[in-house]
Amino acid sequence: MSRPEWQRAPRRVARSDAPCIVLVTGATGFIGRSLCRRLLADGHSVIALTRNGPRARAVFGSMVRVIVSLDEIISSERIDWIVNLAGAPIFAGLWTPARRTELLDSRLNVTNKITELIARLTHKPDVLINASAIGYYGVRGEEEITEAARGQPIFQSHLCQAWELAAQAAEQYDVRVCRLRFGIVLGMSGGALPGLLRPARMRLRVLLGSGQQWQSWVHIDDLLDLLWFCIRQEDMSGGINVTSPRPVRQQEFAATLAAQFGRSIPVRVPARILRASLGELSQLLLEGQRVLPTKALNAGFAFRYPELNAALADLLRTKDPAAG
Repeated sequence: MSRPEWQRAPRRVARSDAPCIVLVTGATGFIGRSLCRRLLADGHSVIALTRNGPRARAVFGSMVRVIVSLDEIISSERIDWIVNLAGAPIFAGLWTPARRTELLDSRLNVTNKITELIARLTHKPDVLINASAIGYYGVRGEEEITEAARGQPIFQSHLCQAWELAAQAAEQYDVRVCRLRFGIVLGMSGGALPGLLRPARMRLRVLLGSGQQWQSWVHIDDLLDLLWFCIRQEDMSGGINVTSPRPVRQQEFAATLAAQFGRSIPVRVPARILRASLGELSQLLLEGQRVLPTKALNAGFAFRYPELNAALADLLRTKDPAAG
């Protein structure tokens, strides 16, 4: 029997001069695991809300308090920050009516319960960091998108708009709310990159449709840095783009990734095949968004990996311990 993750990849737990208590939902996901490691390393206490207690305990061991319901938190408890990452994976199935309901409910149910928790807590948290996605902006073609852009009447946008609106309800309790709109998150232990690496390692450069669609991406370390920046900066609130300042076209992304392994052969997947097989879900692959992190840059945030080549080189050089 293999050892649990907390033994295979132990987290360093440090002491902090000002330790905080952080509630994290979606803690066993790709971003959640990385965030919890960062919080523990900085000396903070973590409460992880999960539907699967045994799995979470296998991931975190005794270093994290695992709960399966927010009702386990009593009103007199102190929680300083809440990070809400919970939600069914967007790429896990076609957007059938049932799947759309699942995607929406998995986000809104947890977010509404967080607001209910905040309402009854004697000590209100300072900030709610709520996940969202650049799908908020819908299909925009060549347009450079900042946080000032509005959503559209299509499903991917509606999903994000509804999630963000639910999170904003916490503001009535004087809680600062940051709605982080994630681009394509690059990391070795989850997200899009492991799947994209398989053909790249075979020296294949996969082009989706025209390959001209924009892809807005972010290194997992920059995502965590910006999340931490939003927690600490009291003037950060509202919708915030979490993407590199250098988006690239899909064909450039594929070429840069494949180049990490030498010369490659182009393989094109026609748009009509993706649309026929994936339906509206194909928008996420064929109708990119050119998103800029304007609010973060204006606030003085500095990206460690603004360029795709450097980001990929770093990730391929250092294997994430959570990958097992």
